Amino acid sequence: MSAREDPEIFLNGLRSRAPELQDIIERLRVQHSRKLWHQLTGTLFQFLDAPSSKDYQVELFEKFVRPIAPKLNQLRFAELAVKVSQQLSDPARHVQFLVDTVSQLPKDEHPQAHARVLSTVAHAKLLYGDLEGTKTDLDVCSELLDNFDGVEPSVHAAFYSVASDFYKAKADYAPYYKHSLLYLACVNPETDMSPEERVNRAHDLSISALLGATIYNFGELLMHPILDSLENTPHSWLKNLLFVFNEGNIGKFESLAPLFPKEPILQENHPFLRQKICLMALMEAVFKRATNKRTMSFQEIAEETKLPIDEVEHLLMKALSLKLIRGSMDQVDQRAHITWVQPRVLSVEQISQLAGRLTAWCDKLSAVETSVKHASPELLVR
Repeated sequence: MSAREDPEIFLNGLRSRAPELQDIIERLRVQHSRKLWHQLTGTLFQFLDAPSSKDYQVELFEKFVRPIAPKLNQLRFAELAVKVSQQLSDPARHVQFLVDTVSQLPKDEHPQAHARVLSTVAHAKLLYGDLEGTKTDLDVCSELLDNFDGVEPSVHAAFYSVASDFYKAKADYAPYYKHSLLYLACVNPETDMSPEERVNRAHDLSISALLGATIYNFGELLMHPILDSLENTPHSWLKNLLFVFNEGNIGKFESLAPLFPKEPILQENHPFLRQKICLMALMEAVFKRATNKRTMSFQEIAEETKLPIDEVEHLLMKALSLKLIRGSMDQVDQRAHITWVQPRVLSVEQISQLAGRLTAWCDKLSAVETSVKHASPELLVR
């Protein structure tokens, strides 16, 4: 700030131009003169929240806030900058404003504040089509946050939000799914997201879960309340489809397939989804069997997955390569011995089946105990 434009003169001038904000501006003046930096920061956010302040936010930040930045909490200063940046519609000015702010926050001294603003720089670059610049900034943020303990949820949320948007722009489903769920873990969807944002996030997560080439466990998404946002919307059938995949239910998959044209990207990837549901059906078929009955013929697998028997071997190889199952197969005898299946969240019906198996196991143990008791009572002395 120049010598001829000290805080008192600037704030008095601003008050004369914005009489509707004079109470807030007067508080800023008093708190600045008394060096009440914490209270001043709160008043600055009140100024930014006032609808009539939009035309003055950038000027206030550049002429009043930026010069006193070292006296403020640096993370709060970063959040002020992010909020003010929303008033800049010109791409070049928008990015330059944020870059200037990042330069005031050395990453070695203020890693959280640096990452908070840099995440917003990455988001701005993404909006303006600079994918390479976005990726560069995201990598810097990721390294900073990985090496810092006790990161504020708002900082992580900003990073995961732009990271998920980046991977969405690239149609990279698995990383989008991961970062989007991490974003939801850092916010309260009910208070931090609008109803429209919740529906869009749930929709995009559903699509990424279905089309992610390495996603075969939907558990975290199925349990997340964000999915409830799809109820009573044109996308409600996607929630049902996720549960169908989780159960590996090919019959229900085929009954929902006529709805795929509502989501052209699902229709385009129908062959992939058909293979995916077959893999999920294989996992479900293995899960339903007792551990000592997991040697299956290719014919049995073909019946479970509704595939021609000559495609079963390829399906098994795919499942083994994705580490969905472990075991071996005998191409000559056309049999597969499966020793392990990837764990996943169970539906009510699957839990009921598991409870039945546990009950049968307990009954078998009880029968063995009774048999031993009658044959050799001396072994069961209490």
